[in-house]
Amino acid sequence: MRNITIKNTGFALLFTCVLCLLSFTGNDNTMKKENDVYIVNTTQIGKNIKGKNGPTPLCIYIKKNKIEKIEFLNSQETPKFYDRVKKVLSEKWNNMKVNDAKNLKVDAVTGATYSSEAVIKNVKTGLDYYISHK
Repeated sequence: MRNITIKNTGFALLFTCVLCLLSFTGNDNTMKKENDVYIVNTTQIGKNIKGKNGPTPLCIYIKKNKIEKIEFLNSQETPKFYDRVKKVLSEKWNNMKVNDAKNLKVDAVTGATYSSEAVIKNVKTGLDYYISHK
């Protein structure tokens, strides 16, 4: 009976170790690298960052520590207001170094305050993730 308990305990310990290692591999699709471009997707890390009608996920494209572009993903924001946010903020961080962009003071878009503040916070959250995981 003692050998069975030791084998079961050993298996449980091994299984737990494997699960822990998998949790650190970054398989959450938050950041990937394609052709020297890091793409940070804020869908998971920014799920609690909400605009007027819910989350405002983004993809941030970074090459050589500079932001290439910000891509707005599907959201439940009112199109009329969110289109204004996209127009004003979509290129705000382009060609900026990551640290400069992270510290940039950006004003909310008048009439779309909640949506624009959520986008700004998502950008900062995505850049923080990039800095700590690249």
